[in-house]
Amino acid sequence: MAEKLKLTKATATPTKPSTRKKTVAAAAKPAATPSREEIARLAEKYWAERGFQDGYAEQDWLRAEQELLQEAS
Repeated sequence: MAEKLKLTKATATPTKPSTRKKTVAAAAKPAATPSREEIARLAEKYWAERGFQDGYAEQDWLRAEQELLQEAS
């Protein structure tokens, strides 16, 4: 069993530090996200357009959030 572990370690190729840094830098870049206030304003607009009908707050919020995320990307 010890021989197998040595073989596995010997055949593994190390990751290049420069490649790793690029991957981390790309992952660390924050995505543009709308603020809660922006989402709330748009969701309230949808609520007003529906005649202030209750029962759709969550749908309005999700629709507003999705629309703002699409605009940001």
